[in-house]
Amino acid sequence: MPLRSGKVPRDAVHHPLFARCYARVSVTAENRMGVGRMRERLLAGLSGRVIEIGAGNGLNFAHYPGTVSEVVAIEPERRLRQLAVEAALRAEVPVDVVPGVAEALPVKSEGFDAAVVSLVLCSVRDVPRALGELRRVLRPGGEVRFFEHGRGGGRAMVFTQHALDRTVWPLLSGGCHLAREPVRALRDAGFELGPYRQVLLPEQGPVLPSSYCVLGTAWRPVTT
Repeated sequence: MPLRSGKVPRDAVHHPLFARCYARVSVTAENRMGVGRMRERLLAGLSGRVIEIGAGNGLNFAHYPGTVSEVVAIEPERRLRQLAVEAALRAEVPVDVVPGVAEALPVKSEGFDAAVVSLVLCSVRDVPRALGELRRVLRPGGEVRFFEHGRGGGRAMVFTQHALDRTVWPLLSGGCHLAREPVRALRDAGFELGPYRQVLLPEQGPVLPSSYCVLGTAWRPVTT
């Protein structure tokens, strides 16, 4: 069981309208936009004890391989957390859904073999602090699997992403930002980058400000 290191409000993140919309749209995106295939690739080959940051409504849970002994899934938003609990009951691996925020993970240090961040770094309030927490809870040599969207495209698209980030997008999308750079953030946080690749979602269809994604692997260095 996770050990809480401090009091975390049950509604540390409160976006009930967005949560309901996301719960519907994300299920549709699994097949129509190819997100389900990305989840399969993201989680393939994982083993041991895994922490998932920002589990949302738990769509990753069905894709964890049987070599995973336990998943501790952190989700701060109440509605999404309730849906994640329901998804955990259907999962083929043990999943414990826990309230908490990425910047103050309620678990022991160096307690996990791997970590998963999936479409979450766009919306955390303090990316460096959240990634510092991720390093804390991973054992030395522990693996990070990431599937994130962020800055991409030409000059006009990047301008559009920044303009939306400064205006309506975070308000409409539960704090999401379009122009963050997850690979750079991981490197700046001291992770060793493994293979990663850029992907567009939807795989076939219009290119949107949120289409530019990256799927890859990083590690906490064995020595710090």
